[in-house]
Amino acid sequence: MRLHLESLNLADAERLLCEEALTAAGSIVEASNLLGITRHALKRRIIKHKIDWPRSKKPIVVQSIENTVQAVPQHAVVAPPAQ
Repeated sequence: MRLHLESLNLADAERLLCEEALTAAGSIVEASNLLGITRHALKRRIIKHKIDWPRSKKPIVVQSIENTVQAVPQHAVVAPPAQ
């Protein structure tokens, strides 16, 4: 595999190598093996370079709380607790 670097910036090259290894391997463990570093070292680089990982295949849909909680009608009377 051959990578094309836009510049000789070391941080850019490190980010590109990490992204390529993650894409090729599919997991942090395998990508770290390709790069010859520990998985912890790769995780530090993912955080350092703000690499989006794991990449989701489809967007996660978050249901809003309004859809799950039923509103209490305004005219409802709430009885005081029994003693």
